[in-house]
Amino acid sequence: MTYRLFEGKDHASSYWKFRICPSDNLIQQVLDFLEKHKGHPFELAVDVGCGSGQGTVLLAKHFASMVATDVSPAQVEMALQHSKEPNITYKQCVAEELPLADSSVDLVTAMSAFHWFDRPRFLQEAHRVLKPRGCMALLNYTMEMELSYPDCCSQTLNQICQEFYAALVPYRSAHLGSNSIELYREAYKSLPYPDKEWHECVRVKRLMPLSSFMGFVESFSSYQTLVREDLQKATALSQDISHRLMSVMKVSSAETEVEVSVRYYYLLACKPEEA
Repeated sequence: MTYRLFEGKDHASSYWKFRICPSDNLIQQVLDFLEKHKGHPFELAVDVGCGSGQGTVLLAKHFASMVATDVSPAQVEMALQHSKEPNITYKQCVAEELPLADSSVDLVTAMSAFHWFDRPRFLQEAHRVLKPRGCMALLNYTMEMELSYPDCCSQTLNQICQEFYAALVPYRSAHLGSNSIELYREAYKSLPYPDKEWHECVRVKRLMPLSSFMGFVESFSSYQTLVREDLQKATALSQDISHRLMSVMKVSSAETEVEVSVRYYYLLACKPEEA
């Protein structure tokens, strides 16, 4: 079954405000793989588990048409509010039952979403809708982002961040196991396609206010679970971490910009001509 944890309007809004989307370079790696194994024209791409649509918009400019799906009505509504591209169609549906014809899609993507799906069923569904030589790209990032700030000890900053992440581990969904990267490695190994690639330790760096970094972590499912169980505890944890980070940085405003380094990993795979 698909896990439905991101459906509240407030959570969808925080997704739009704070979630980091793949870099242009990462998107280009996906497009280069598609170009190499299938070639043009790039007619139809499908972004499954699109959330509030940041990654969808990045891909859409390269395709004649784009379908973006999410199980959450609130996420689809948020994506529609912020995306006016005429070639994108948003649909609410589960990842394992896509409203698309057999062998009709050039590229299937899932950006920071595959780990929530019924993974074997989704891989079968992606296989069904992909054209021969069509490609699949499953991307995600680790929770352990790293901060840096001028004239500040990064080791001390990131020790505080590690304490933040560790405090959320007890609220992590059992569906994800101890580390999501293993779910993606398992999917890579299970795919019977001869043309496939595995990449990890791909760093994406973004400048953002410290408050946005905090909002990013607070949008994680583990933090949201803590909010539902004990709002006071969640708020106190977040405030303590923010104050300690500002103290190390020697600043008084959470709007001070920091550099956030996110480690991506992803798999790319091409459906064989005859499969």
